[in-house]
Amino acid sequence: MPHRLKVADIMSRELVTLAEDDTLADARACMERGRIRHLPVVRDGRLVGLVTHRDMLAASFSVFAEVSAREEKRLFSRIPVGELMHDVVSVSPDSSVREAARLLLDNRFGCLPVVAKDGRLVGIVTEADFLRLAVRMLEAIQA
Repeated sequence: MPHRLKVADIMSRELVTLAEDDTLADARACMERGRIRHLPVVRDGRLVGLVTHRDMLAASFSVFAEVSAREEKRLFSRIPVGELMHDVVSVSPDSSVREAARLLLDNRFGCLPVVAKDGRLVGIVTEADFLRLAVRMLEAIQA
């Protein structure tokens, strides 16, 4: 029987995370420094929410549309990510890759945090992980 590809086989394990009391300025800096678009928010190692690049853009354009860049920077340094984060759908490391891909496609998500049975965040699977998988599979087919 062929190996069933699991989320653990393709997920990213090196994570950048935030705490609920980190600020939007912290989130922006993490995104810019790491060139990442999804930041899981954790409490004691357990996933409690998610802040995305899209969330940050929405905050900039809607909430702070009428303030200067300087004032926005000041506000972002005072607002905790806990106020912007949202609930998140997650998968387990043992979830099938096909199931995770279907969740991403059907819900138009950019990522799925990967959570162990005890609630600890152990990874994240993103659209980029699926593209890397597609490239590997295409290379294997062509070899």
